[in-house]
Amino acid sequence: MKLVVTCEHAFNAIPKEYFYLFKGATEVLETHRGYDPGAFDLYNKVSKLANFGMYQKKGRLLVEVNRSENHPQLFSEFTKVLSKSEKEKILRKYYFPYRNAVEAKISEYTEVGEEIWHFSVHSFTPVLNGVQRNADIGLLYDPSRTTEKDFSVLFKKLLNKELPELKIRYNYPYLGKADGFTTYLRRKFPKNYSGIELEVNQKFVQDNKIGEGLKMAIIGSLKATWLSLEK
Repeated sequence: MKLVVTCEHAFNAIPKEYFYLFKGATEVLETHRGYDPGAFDLYNKVSKLANFGMYQKKGRLLVEVNRSENHPQLFSEFTKVLSKSEKEKILRKYYFPYRNAVEAKISEYTEVGEEIWHFSVHSFTPVLNGVQRNADIGLLYDPSRTTEKDFSVLFKKLLNKELPELKIRYNYPYLGKADGFTTYLRRKFPKNYSGIELEVNQKFVQDNKIGEGLKMAIIGSLKATWLSLEK
């Protein structure tokens, strides 16, 4: 078994050559639309348990690495105005290198018969379009995959044992089988791959860091779940 940990929305950085597209967009870049506050902080801790870890260094408003190549939201309102050749340049330089590196590592592991567990770290805004999100933690998975469901059930049980006050929901605030990197990888690796997206409510984030107690509980629960699966 191999544990792969990724963070698709670690930063909001825009390459200098595209600054002109984001004039007046500083405030937007600092919001949940620009990146996932707290996600990289958690990734840094969780990735210490991993056999392989990777994070995206550029912001999702340049190109969204958690969307498929043909998804309408692959490019944001800031970059969709670019020519086809400019978009292809961005894909070659910032989209495919990230996704291909993760995919190649998973392929390397599966080729020698390893079972892969992919843990993708995200955070979500407490309020979206005026609607309060009703969860502290979200675990996104494909309900048709028994391995992913069993992992999520055990992880939730262990995390709630540590922090019983947490409201943990499955496939919330997004569906685990919706378009995303894990969904793509499930199709690419129908055997020996399981992908879980962890979503943490940004109400627990301050100065781009998740509260230490919650962070350690997540790490401890993940480690315990992992050890249980290895038996």
